[in-house]
Amino acid sequence: MGDLHVREDNGVSYRDLFGEISREAEVLVLAGDLTDLGKPKEAELLAQDLKACSIPVVGVLGNHDYECGAAEEVAHILRDAGMKVLDGQSVEIDGVGFVGVKGFAGGFGRRMLGSFGEPAIKQFVGEAMNETLRLENAMRQVRAKRSLVILHYAPIPDTIESEPLEIYPFLGSSRLAETIDRFQVSAIVHGHAHRGRYEGRTPGGQRVYNVAQHIEKPTGKPYAILEI
Repeated sequence: MGDLHVREDNGVSYRDLFGEISREAEVLVLAGDLTDLGKPKEAELLAQDLKACSIPVVGVLGNHDYECGAAEEVAHILRDAGMKVLDGQSVEIDGVGFVGVKGFAGGFGRRMLGSFGEPAIKQFVGEAMNETLRLENAMRQVRAKRSLVILHYAPIPDTIESEPLEIYPFLGSSRLAETIDRFQVSAIVHGHAHRGRYEGRTPGGQRVYNVAQHIEKPTGKPYAILEI
C-alpha cells in the first residue's frame, strides 16, 4: 500500500487496517508518501499505528516525506518502530529480496526529459539518473530467487492512466523501468499517482502495480495482496 499521507490533524488511524493486513499477509510493503508534509510528528503517529503490525514492514519514502526537510528524521522514527526503510538498499525477508528506492520524475519513452540546456534541467535529469543508478546497485545485491522492487514514482505510464496528461512527466520516469528490466524480478510496486490503473507491464514484460491506497484493487481494500 502507498500514499498513507498521515497528518497531525485528520484523526485517521491505520492501526486496525495494519492489524487486518497482519492476518492476511506475511510482509507489509509501504510505497512512499507515508506522511503528508514530512513532519516528524506525523511519522511518530504512523510509528504508533505500526505497533499493530505483527509482520515485517518494509518500504520507501515518497516526495511528501521530504517536504519539511526532515526526511532523515522521519526515516529514523520509522526505523525505530521496526520498519525497514530502504533508500537504495535491499533486504531479504523469508527468501524474498526487497529492493527499495524513491525514484524520481522525468517522463516516459521518447518524450522523457533529456540532459540538455540550462543547468537546472541538467540537475533535474541528474537526480533521476542518480536514483536509477542507486536502484541498479541495490538490485545487484539481491541473491534471492524471488524479488520485489519498491518505488514511489511510477516506472511506466500504464499505471498512471487517468491522471492529467500535463503532470505525467512529474509522476515517474522510464529510466526506472529500463534499469529494472536488466534483471528478472517477481513484481514492482509504486504509489504517487492517486488516479491510475492497478496493473501494467514494463517494456520487458515484468509486472507493475500501482498500490496507492486510492487505486481500486482486486481486494476491494486500500491494500493489494501479491503472491511472490
